[in-house]
Amino acid sequence: MAEYVNISPELENEDIQDMVEDEVCDNTTSVGQEEVAEEMEKEMETEDEEKTQLKKQIEDMNAYCSEMKDKMLRMAAEFDNYKKRTSREMDNIYTDAKCDTVKNILPVIDNFERALETGVCESCSSYKQGVELIYKQLMDILSSMGVEEIKALGEKFNPDFHNAVMHVEDENASANEIVEVFQKGYKLNDRVIRYSMVKVAN
Repeated sequence: MAEYVNISPELENEDIQDMVEDEVCDNTTSVGQEEVAEEMEKEMETEDEEKTQLKKQIEDMNAYCSEMKDKMLRMAAEFDNYKKRTSREMDNIYTDAKCDTVKNILPVIDNFERALETGVCESCSSYKQGVELIYKQLMDILSSMGVEEIKALGEKFNPDFHNAVMHVEDENASANEIVEVFQKGYKLNDRVIRYSMVKVAN
């Protein structure tokens, strides 16, 4: 015959209360975990947004840096070109000034040469020596400046350096050969200061 155990109402109520508390605790834990998961998801979304914003800022900064670098390189190139252009202009101004100065002195040189070609008496020989010394000084100064006489007599006529003012038939000279120089020409480096005035054989 089966035996029945009598359970007091007090014990029965305690068991039910424990079961209810366990279930409430489980429900509370589940709700808490869901809240934590939601918060973590929100934080991750926020972090993703921040990462996206930072990435865009980095891209913008890189683009800005690249633009500034290009501008800097262009400005450096423009400044270098400006320096070169200014230097060339200064050189040209300096050369122009030298050429103008020498051009004004050349008539004086011509007169010295005419004076030296003129015959003088014996008593004037000392004056001639003085003129020769002054002439030599002038020519040395011009030479130190880079000025030189344009070769003409016996050379082939070159319109870049010579000005033909007369033509002549000469069997002893080849065609286009300069047979006489009326006025000497001068140049500074490759720049003509004054063309040689010449007679050319046909």
